[in-house]
Amino acid sequence: MDWDSKYGPWAVVTGASSGLGEHFARQLAQRGSNLFLVARREYRLHSLGQELREQFGVETLAVPLDLGAPGAVETLCRRTADRDVGLFVDNAGFGYMGRLLDQDSERLARMIHLNCTVTLLAAMAFAKRMKARGGGGIIVSASLAGFQATPHMAAYGATKGFDLLFAEGLAHELRGTGVDVLALCPGSTSTEFGQVAGSRGGTRGSMAPGPVVAEALRALGRKDVVVTGLANKVVGHVLGPILPRRWITAASGMAIGRMVDGEKKGNSN
Repeated sequence: MDWDSKYGPWAVVTGASSGLGEHFARQLAQRGSNLFLVARREYRLHSLGQELREQFGVETLAVPLDLGAPGAVETLCRRTADRDVGLFVDNAGFGYMGRLLDQDSERLARMIHLNCTVTLLAAMAFAKRMKARGGGGIIVSASLAGFQATPHMAAYGATKGFDLLFAEGLAHELRGTGVDVLALCPGSTSTEFGQVAGSRGGTRGSMAPGPVVAEALRALGRKDVVVTGLANKVVGHVLGPILPRRWITAASGMAIGRMVDGEKKGNSN
């Protein structure tokens, strides 16, 4: 079965204004998918949509929407109801770095709502549509952080653990329906994530977003979970299962701690 007959003709990409979402939109347009581009920053959606229409000849529709707002999932479903959606890329979300006791409780609650509740409700809604149409695909952006505890971003890591387990469970439930579900688990990636989350470290060692997206699209329909990048695969699939959890947590805390405190000692600005 070719890509368009299984996952086309329309795809919905959330968080499409930058980072992985933007690269999903670009690579899906290159494959010939028409696109609903969903994010808060309307001007970026229109600019990206125009570029993709001119370059690849696909249709694009901008859906400026804050998915964390009340009723946002219902709005998204309503705005996309008149098109045949074969692929839903759930990429909207954000992180929050720092010691938990120093973090703002309202921001934590917004993050948990967007990363977990919205992910679940939106995936449910599109899965029902795809099951009724006889096929489709759902990609849930989880994270390598979902494989272990993540000190200095403990709540964020927990949300990604939720996303990972939710996507795996949904993939099993939908087996045989024609609907494929993939949990995408990248490690550190060169996007705006660190800036939003509060990282003070650099992006050295981070993967570029293009290869992350390409690996996810290759894995869809073949795997339930994909960890992108060789080093990340070693951490998630080799070291994680064999080392004591306390050791993995300590190593994770050291790595994330450097991201949080990375420039404090050497930068007085």
